[in-house]
Amino acid sequence: MITKILVIDNEPPIRQAFVKMLRHFCDESFDIYEADGVKSGITAMESFKPNILFLDIELDDGTGFDFLNSVDYRGVQLIFTTAYNQYAIRAFEYSAIQYLLKPVSPSALQKTIVQATSKMNEADMANQIQVLLNSLQKPKDIEQKIVLKDINGIYFVKISDIIYCEASGPYTEFSIEGGDKIITSRNLKEYETLLESFYFARCHHGFLVNLRKIKSIDKNDGNSLVLEGGNRIPVSTRKKEEIMGLLGKLFLG
Repeated sequence: MITKILVIDNEPPIRQAFVKMLRHFCDESFDIYEADGVKSGITAMESFKPNILFLDIELDDGTGFDFLNSVDYRGVQLIFTTAYNQYAIRAFEYSAIQYLLKPVSPSALQKTIVQATSKMNEADMANQIQVLLNSLQKPKDIEQKIVLKDINGIYFVKISDIIYCEASGPYTEFSIEGGDKIITSRNLKEYETLLESFYFARCHHGFLVNLRKIKSIDKNDGNSLVLEGGNRIPVSTRKKEEIMGLLGKLFLG
């Protein structure tokens, strides 16, 4: 079986160097095709029908997002290649879509090829790309979703439905409305950075709480937070004042 890879980048020297690296890591079971922009990329996508797509964000005749809005990307493993762009990278993190920062290192590319080829049969990439596009168009929409992955599957969770997150070593356990629990392989600090603009705050070294889900602070129970659904989590003494200030801004403006 031939695995088809499409590389879309508007800078010929960079694209050619990238393809050269790809050929170094790929054997004869891979077929690699190039395009230099949105228009040529659309043509290549329709005729070549790639399994794996490496897509630059900034193209001469538009953006990588313009390209995605113009093609059928179902069944394609997408990896963005980009110079550092905090706004776009945050969107990649919400959607759990892979990306490579330029200049791309050979080791990072090799790892990405292995991951992409192992996931070619996953059916949720189209949904992940939709989460990506939504987060770019409405970055603070209360209905925005985040993609969470555990050993059993991929979940598309509304951020507003997350009650709290708990550290479990290098993992993070999410408590979701309805009683669902999801354990991911990313640490709590990463999610703190990702969710802080949605009124999540670190109330304790082991907990990240959705401030909208706090009902009260129980001083008789060691300053625990009482959350919607009856959950209770600790708030450290040094974090209590900060949490109270954030709650005041949230509910009092």
